[in-house]
Amino acid sequence: MVEWTVQQLAQRAGISGRALRHYHQIGLLTPDRIGANGYRYYGPTSVARLQRILLLRDAGVSLDEIATVLDSEHDQADEVAALEKHLVRLRRDREALDRRIASVEHTIAMRRQGRLPRMDMMLEGFNDRYKTEVVSRWGQEAFDASNQWWHAKTLAQQQQFQADAEQLLARWGELHAAGHGPSSPEAQAHAAAHVAWFAQIPGTPTHANDPANATAMVLGMANLYVTNPDFHPAFGSSEAADFAAQALRIHVSPT
Repeated sequence: MVEWTVQQLAQRAGISGRALRHYHQIGLLTPDRIGANGYRYYGPTSVARLQRILLLRDAGVSLDEIATVLDSEHDQADEVAALEKHLVRLRRDREALDRRIASVEHTIAMRRQGRLPRMDMMLEGFNDRYKTEVVSRWGQEAFDASNQWWHAKTLAQQQQFQADAEQLLARWGELHAAGHGPSSPEAQAHAAAHVAWFAQIPGTPTHANDPANATAMVLGMANLYVTNPDFHPAFGSSEAADFAAQALRIHVSPT
């Protein structure tokens, strides 16, 4: 039976001997045997396993996921599932990369014509700073829908939207300063306007007319307004943020 040492297998596989030793240390790839001289020897079984490791690794699957797939009793199904999961991530990455490529192409085209590129296009694909939070709370589809909607706006439209958002939150501070209670007609009218403002954003349950999840989303945002101090200046104070949260809770959960 043909056997290869670490150095021989590394050369044939196009990887480093250090990588093979690491795979052995973490239990991912065990040599067929270890000689009296301490050398690791790899035969057909371990080479076949290495082939699958390299396939999954090159597809971007983590070593931990690879170990789970290869050690599973249903390894073929798990391998397909791992690859499909990674394919979803790759497609998302490709979409983000496509937006960045389009941004750079736009800038080049405008520069060649001696014109200034659109500012919003220059930032396309680069300013998705809330992605992690949105995905963790409401899922990737919600982020994709709202992200595409946002980037379809011109810079002026984005600025107007931000100004409207600032005015929406500042109004809570005004109502609080005027002495209105969370359940007052004034506060509840503004709570309705606040929820309507959410509804214009694709990907949100309010936009999808999903009452149960819309309630959960509004309650989640109300809690965020109170617990995240970054929001407090927009309301005018932490007390005004708490006032807004109480009013929103009453609006979506009146009982």
